[in-house]
Order: sequence, then structure tokens, then C-alpha cells
Amino acid sequence: MAGIQKVAQIGYSSQAGTYAKGRPSYPIELHTWLREELEILPGSTVIDLGAGTGKFTRLLSSMEIDVVAVEPVEAMRTEFAKSLPGIRILEGTAECIPVGSGTAQALVCAQAFHWFANERALAEIYRVLKPNGRLGLIWNVRDESVDWVAAITDIITPYEGDTPRFYTGLWRLPFTGRHFSTPELTCFRNTHSGSAQEVIIDRFLSVSFIAALPPAEKAKVTEQLQYLIETHPSLRGREIIEFPYQTQAYLCRRLD
Repeated sequence: MAGIQKVAQIGYSSQAGTYAKGRPSYPIELHTWLREELEILPGSTVIDLGAGTGKFTRLLSSMEIDVVAVEPVEAMRTEFAKSLPGIRILEGTAECIPVGSGTAQALVCAQAFHWFANERALAEIYRVLKPNGRLGLIWNVRDESVDWVAAITDIITPYEGDTPRFYTGLWRLPFTGRHFSTPELTCFRNTHSGSAQEVIIDRFLSVSFIAALPPAEKAKVTEQLQYLIETHPSLRGREIIEFPYQTQAYLCRRLD
């Protein structure tokens, strides 16, 4: 579909299964944030934009609301349908959301907004929200104060090129006061527990610009990650690894 970054289309198509296995879920405390800050109540319609394999949709689905998932990458939609067969998932992009105007009380983007942080996308999100609607932007951010987490960042960063990334802060630029208020941040602690294969190898092979690499380069990244796992004292010999994250949740109010 037009409008998808090439590296996202290639990477997420080839590694949709790895993405589903390797990405962390979200802290249960977000339920309260969704109710109180996004004003999501039982019976509300909520759009999950860039829903991917349904990691965040799963949390929404427990809230007695009508969830409409939107995802441009076919392989991701296939993984989504396997794990959440009872939830509608539509093909669409942030610039062309396939629902009517004023459909939703809230729209959420988890791990996604940096891919389409532009004025056209915000105008389209504004269109599909009700008056006084809410936009929620959520990211699981690695805790790089932990030395081995910082070492992983050092391994993958040389490959990112000009891929849109959350940490640059460029996603904030479209918030000019025209459609939405300035994003308001709430932070939560989060941990992804699992084997080294799940929380490190699968997690970082699912990063878009790593997933899109040629096989030889991808093998080189895997080798470096494996070496870190086998040699770092906090990782070596561990059956279960606790990968530390901070979940950052941003409230943006529709300006009517």
C-alpha cells in the first residue's frame, strides 16, 4: 500500500512472526490511564492505528469497548488475525483511515506514530475522532541505563540509516497547535521476561531496519547479539532474562 516506509514494508513483512514473539507487552497500569486520560469507557469505539500483530490491541480488547484495528502491512494483519480473530482489522494507513468521520472516542498508536508523524496523518486522525476525542501515543522504550541494554543499542544503531525512530523526538514536530494539544507524558515501568532468544534475538531481529537487512548482514547482527548473551555476566547462563523498559504514554487532546 502506498504511504508505507519501504524499510517498514520489507522488514515487518519478513519478520511479522518474530515481531509477535519478540516484542514486549504493556503494563496493566495502562488500563487506568486509558480510562482516565483518554476517557475510554465501556461501549466506546477506539481505533488502534498501526496495530501490527495486536500486542496493544490485546490490552484494549479486555476493556468492554469496540476496537477497530488498522494496519497497512498484510503479513502483520495475518499474524493479528491468528491471535485476535474476534477483532476487526482493516487495511489502511495513517493518512487514509478507512472509517467515517467522528467514529471514535479515542485513537491509539502503540510503537507506531514515529512512522507517520506528519500533518496529513494528524489531520486524518482528527477527522475520525469525535469532538473532545483523545489521541494516545504509546512506546515501550528500552532502559539504556542498564549497561547490557546500552550494548544492544550500540550493536543495532549503525544499521538504522534514516529510518524514523522514536528517540530522535522528530515525531513531535507536527504538534503545532492546529489539531491537537501538546503531548502530555505519563511513564510506567515495564519488564519483558523470557529466554534470551525471545527477549533479545527475536526482539532485535524484528526491528524494521534489521529485519530488512540482507541475510549476511542480519547474520552478523545475530552473531554479535549472541556473543553479548554468552559473555555478559548479567546474561550468561540465564534461562530467564528480565529486559527493562519504560512505557511512555502521551495524551493529546483534540482541539475543537
